[in-house]
Amino acid sequence: MSDLDTPVLFLATVDPARSREFYEDVLGLTFVADEPPALVFQVGRSMLRIQKVERVHAAPYTALGWDVPDIRGCVRRLRDARIAFERFEGMDQDGDAIWRAPSGALVAWFRDPDGHVLSLTQFSG
Repeated sequence: MSDLDTPVLFLATVDPARSREFYEDVLGLTFVADEPPALVFQVGRSMLRIQKVERVHAAPYTALGWDVPDIRGCVRRLRDARIAFERFEGMDQDGDAIWRAPSGALVAWFRDPDGHVLSLTQFSG
């Protein structure tokens, strides 16, 4: 077993209250603490620290994603919570904005309130 077995995940927010509501209430992550430098959530065995910053520079690519057993169910649940799923030019996404990767995995993308691209992936098994 490696000492580097459990990563700590990092994102950033300019609005901690809005970010906490999104990650806790909409995504259902377990809130741990509101510390001066960051909001802290438990994600499986890992910790997500959403750093409080004055300006966010969201990357145009996926910053954080989840392996889900039922992507269509997750997409429906998040749509019901008013989450809009991204569509990308040149990607053959279906009516639910889900893309089938060459591996057979199904992927859907959405953004958090600070513009970070997040994803859901249902790996083919």
